[in-house]
Amino acid sequence: MDKRDLEREFHMTGGVGKTSYARNSSLQKKASDEAKHITLETLQELYKETKPKSLGIADLGCSSGPNTLSTIRDIIKAVESAHSREIPGQPLPEFSFFLNDLPGNDFNSIFKTLPDFHIELKRDSKNGECPSVFIAAYPGSFYGRLFPENTIHFIYASYSLHWLSKIPPALYDDQGKSINKGCVNICSSSPEAVSKAYYSQFKEDFSMFLQFRSKEVVSAGRMVLMILGREGHDHVDRGNSFFWELLARSITELVSQGETEKEKLDSYEMHFYAPSAAEIEHEVNREGSFELEKSEMLEVEKEKDNEDGVSYGKAAAKTVRAVQESMLALHFGEEILDKLFDIYGRMVDEELAKEDIRPITFVVVLKRKL
Repeated sequence: MDKRDLEREFHMTGGVGKTSYARNSSLQKKASDEAKHITLETLQELYKETKPKSLGIADLGCSSGPNTLSTIRDIIKAVESAHSREIPGQPLPEFSFFLNDLPGNDFNSIFKTLPDFHIELKRDSKNGECPSVFIAAYPGSFYGRLFPENTIHFIYASYSLHWLSKIPPALYDDQGKSINKGCVNICSSSPEAVSKAYYSQFKEDFSMFLQFRSKEVVSAGRMVLMILGREGHDHVDRGNSFFWELLARSITELVSQGETEKEKLDSYEMHFYAPSAAEIEHEVNREGSFELEKSEMLEVEKEKDNEDGVSYGKAAAKTVRAVQESMLALHFGEEILDKLFDIYGRMVDEELAKEDIRPITFVVVLKRKL
C-alpha cells in the first residue's frame, strides 16, 4: 500500500457504534488527562509571553469523539485563567481551532456536537463574557504543509506521531515480498533489517513534520506532542511493540483455524513506530527549528477490570480495533474481526497474568526558535 492509499484508507473507526473510536478511546483519554497539566501550563506560558489578540491552535490527529472537544474546552479555560492574571479588563482573545486528521476521519461526528458545545461555553462563561471560538476541519497529512505561514501559536498532537506516513519501503525484497513474515510490526522474530527500516522511516517522517510546522508556527510558539514510545534501545520489549506482537499471534491462530491465509498475514504490515526519548531528541536537534523544552515519560496505570467488569485485555482489544479496524478490514475482510479481537483480548489477559505489559508515552514540549 503506497502513501496515497494509506492516507485515503487509514482512519479511526467513525460514528458512535460499539466498535467506534468515540466509544473506545478511554485509554487515550486517561493518558491525556495525566499529561493535561503539562499541556495547559505550556499554553499558559505561551500566552503570558505573547498575549495575542487571536490564538491559532491546531489539533493534529484529532480523530473523532468526545476527546477532541474536551481538549478544546480545557484549552479555552486555561487561556481565560492566564488572561485574567496577565491583562485583566482587556477583551478575551479570539480562538481559532484547526482540527486535522486524514480525509477518511469522521469529522461530522465532531461537528454534530458543536451546537451543544457552544451552548455550554456560554453557560460556563464568567461575567457574561464568552470568547469568540471558531472551529474548522483541516483534512490532510501532517507530514505535509497544512496551514499558512506564521499562523499557528499552539499545536497539540496526541497519539498521532507514532503513525508513519507509509509502510517503510525497505520491508520488501526485490519481488515485493515482505521480509517480516509472521509479524505485523517489529517483533521478536523480525530480522534486524526490519527495525532499521522502521527507524529510517521515522527519522524521515519526523524531520518532515518539524520542517513543515516550523513554517506554520509563530516564533516562540509551542507544540505538545504525546507519542507512544519505548524505554530502551531494544525495539522489542513488553511495551507498545508487544501489543502488535500479540495481534500477529492472534492472526496466526486464525490462520491455524483456516479462517484466513498465511499469505495475508505475511503481507500485512503496520505503519507504526515507537521511538525512544533519545531518538526524538536527536531528530529535534538535527532539524534545528525547535527547542526541546520538556520530555517526560508517562506510564498509565492499568485497571485489571474496569467499572463495567470488562477485563484489561478486552478493553485493550476494543481500543486496538477502533484504531486498526479500517486497515484490517481492507486487508483480511470484515468477517474475521469479531473472532480476531476475541482471541486478542484473551491473549492480552493471559500475558498479563504471566508478566506485566508496560506501554509508555512520551510527552514532548517544543518551542519554536526565534
